[in-house]
Amino acid sequence: MILGMSVATFTVLHTAISLIGIAAGLMVLGGLFGGQRMPVLTAVFLGTTVLTSITGFMFPLKTIGPPHVVGAISLAVLAAALAALYVYRLAGSWRWVYVAAAVLSLYLNVFVGVVQAFQKLPFLTPLAPTQAEPPFLIAQIIVLAAFVIFGLVAVKKFHPELAVQN
Repeated sequence: MILGMSVATFTVLHTAISLIGIAAGLMVLGGLFGGQRMPVLTAVFLGTTVLTSITGFMFPLKTIGPPHVVGAISLAVLAAALAALYVYRLAGSWRWVYVAAAVLSLYLNVFVGVVQAFQKLPFLTPLAPTQAEPPFLIAQIIVLAAFVIFGLVAVKKFHPELAVQN
């Protein structure tokens, strides 16, 4: 039991929170490309991504492993994004700190999603049963390359101070 739920029920909740975070994050990323802050969607993205990391630590594991490391990195990156946005209000270099942290936290969520997809989806698992096979590595390299490009474009394009305020 986790928080009064079976592990299976908690897993569904954790997965739903993660998918909401990814969907909101992709929309926020699109907003970054257009210089838009999107405050409500950004709060949903950051909040669900924090919850994803926190709930990830609640699964019963006997040893500290890669999921814990990714979760800890994610929470540290999210702390930077939250500080840049809500404390420093994107002033000066905090603009690019926010963008880099937001994109990195979205990437980490998608990275874990790819891991989970190869572990859980019956049509992917045979392609990379140990996640050391080329299909898994190629998928992760493509995701990483895409997010590096997304991050560079977002840093260049996200200048909310120049956007027309409605």
